[in-house]
Amino acid sequence: MAQDPLFILIILACLGVLFVLMLGLGGFAKGSGWAQKNSNKLMQYRIGAQFIAVVLIVIYVFFRQSGG
Repeated sequence: MAQDPLFILIILACLGVLFVLMLGLGGFAKGSGWAQKNSNKLMQYRIGAQFIAVVLIVIYVFFRQSGG
């Protein structure tokens, strides 16, 4: 499983979601003008990254169930 390229891609996608989420939370915690300017855009990036991660997970499960 660890050598499966799709599984590795899923792990990277999840780490990307985590990175964007932590960046957004850090901006909120900082509370400066930076958070006001970028918070909406960061949350849009997070939603997009989560969508990609979920799609990859669904594809992985589909291929694992079909024996591929």
